[in-house]
Parts: sequence; C-alpha cells; structure tokens
Amino acid sequence: MKEIPVNKSEKKFKPVGSSRHRARIIALQALYEIDMSGHSTETTVDRLLEEREMAPETSTFTRVLVTGVMGNRGNIDDTIKRFAPAWPVSQISPVDRNILRLAIFELLHHNITPVKVAINEAVELAKTFGSESSHKFINGVLSSVSTLILNQPKTA
Repeated sequence: MKEIPVNKSEKKFKPVGSSRHRARIIALQALYEIDMSGHSTETTVDRLLEEREMAPETSTFTRVLVTGVMGNRGNIDDTIKRFAPAWPVSQISPVDRNILRLAIFELLHHNITPVKVAINEAVELAKTFGSESSHKFINGVLSSVSTLILNQPKTA
C-alpha cells in the first residue's frame, strides 16, 4: 500500500487514494487472510477495520465487498475457471486469485461500480500487491469477464 506519513514525528501513516480504493485494499487483505488461514470472515474484517481510522461509509463498503465475495465465492471461482481455463483457481497466486474475486464480485454481483473503474482498480491492486506480471493477467481475465456485462441487452 502506498502510504505517506501523517506527521514526520508520528509513526502513523495515512494511505494515499480514494476511500473506495482504501476499502478495496482492506478487503483484499481480509480475503487473502481468510483464504490462506481459514479465519472467519467477520473476525478478520472486524480486526482489520479496527486497526484503521476510516469513515463509516468506507468501512461499510469494505464489509460489503468481503461478505459479497465470500457469499458468491463458488460462482466467482466458476467465472475464473471459465475465463482463465489454463489456470486452476487453486494454482493462481493467492493475491491474484483474491484480486480477481474482488473485481468479479464488483462486476457481476454488486453492479454499482462502472466496469472500467472495477478493472482499473483491480489492475492497480495487482501492480501494488501482485507479482511483476500480475496486472497483465488480471487485466486480461477481467477484460474477458467484462464482455458478459457489455454484451447484455439494454433494458428500458
């Protein structure tokens, strides 16, 4: 996470970026921890939010993201399998896997974040937390997933 000191004499740091971007970072951290350790969703999110100062709407967005991903994980993982068939979900790096889960939730289930924003946010998370080529993989998979949305007929 890109951070800047709040005050040179303080050890606290203030994350750079929008409140929704900060919520996505915390959601990714929670999803990673849940995925790797098996900790409970509620306990993990509560602890991570307790460690940070943020506006109530940012905390709420973080909770929506994490609980939404966990509640739709089977369907999300099926989507990953469909659009990244050469990569079994269990063999995708945990960071990349959870960035994909987060973005696919926003694209297919949350339907509030514009497609380009969801993809760009995921690519930025991959650049920050993933490997050197993660952002290319994430962008490719999500661009393919976005065709599901962009090709849907418009309803009046």
